[in-house]
Amino acid sequence: MILGDARTGKLPDHITAFGRALRRAGVPVDSSRMALAITAAQTVGVERKDDLRAALEAVLVSRQQDLGVFGEMFEAFFRNPELAQQLLAQMLPKAAKAHPVRRKARVQEALSVAGLKARTPNQGETDLKFDAAMTASDQQRLRHADFAGLSASEFRLVEQLVREIPLPLPPVRSRRERAGTRGHRPNWPRALQQARRLDGELLQLPMKTRRHQPLPLLILVDISGSMERYARLLLAFLHQATRGTPRAAFAFGTHLTDLRTAFRHSDTDQMLAMANDAIEDFAGGTRLGASLADLRTHHRRVLIGRRTVVLLITDGLDTGTPEMLDTELQWLNRHSRQLLWLNPLLRFDGYQPLASGAAVLQRHAHGTLAVHNLSRLEDLARSMAALMQRA
Repeated sequence: MILGDARTGKLPDHITAFGRALRRAGVPVDSSRMALAITAAQTVGVERKDDLRAALEAVLVSRQQDLGVFGEMFEAFFRNPELAQQLLAQMLPKAAKAHPVRRKARVQEALSVAGLKARTPNQGETDLKFDAAMTASDQQRLRHADFAGLSASEFRLVEQLVREIPLPLPPVRSRRERAGTRGHRPNWPRALQQARRLDGELLQLPMKTRRHQPLPLLILVDISGSMERYARLLLAFLHQATRGTPRAAFAFGTHLTDLRTAFRHSDTDQMLAMANDAIEDFAGGTRLGASLADLRTHHRRVLIGRRTVVLLITDGLDTGTPEMLDTELQWLNRHSRQLLWLNPLLRFDGYQPLASGAAVLQRHAHGTLAVHNLSRLEDLARSMAALMQRA
């Protein structure tokens, strides 16, 4: 190493700041990856920029969709051709004012949050701090902003806000009964017990009434490329909003992924981390028919007594055959109470399900609801209750 080791040099601090900036941009980077990145940088050295980039990319990036973010972030951190001098000068991007560098919103916001320090000849180190305070107009705009158009900081804020939105579903009467003063039939065992304590006298006839319980939910979330910005937010929303409700969650893209183990965790961040590890086809294609066939073959017991409400979250851009999708949706309708299609594409005025998969879904779904912003999620419970009352 030319610039010193981890005990005396600044390289470990710079690599750690680079990893934190990637994490703020949405790239999953933990402390173990940062430590491995420091070791990799010390091993390959900083003489060649392409070698350092390849080493850091190998240990910090694990998903295909994060390669573009990594590339822009690396160029921002290591912009100076004299890499050794840049590391000593805090590894700062020095963009020309006349031609500013255009970067993705995720990268730009992560760089601003990172608190990078710029040094000029006539100025000391200046901290760039991110101000998350929002005016009333900003909050109103954020409530109606499409999830796909959010910047990195707005996306993080919305991800926290969706966890606080309730989803109170109306309970239904079950077959099980409980004792009560009013009910649909007498409770004769309780009546005999009371009569025995009162020498055969029965002062009041106890009754039996039906118990009320929440409807079980089956959550199917599309994690294809067109649903990339919606999947994470909706998983976080449903994980908190359906707490205490019998539920089963699956993700589908090119195949079906069981998320029930992840949903058992009470911490939403832990659930999202486990879901990210379990999903192998994130941001790929969509084969809803094949995924439903897998559900019917291996997980059909998640549908409880034709009482399960199915929440199918997808834009309907299916790449499978419409005939297979039609067959599987018929089976799903026969074994569930209701099939509700939560479609982000309803954000467009005059939307029509012209795609073959969307047209099949439109025929079989009992209702279609929009889930593309915070306002729609806040109205979701009321809309679902209205649809279930009509059925």
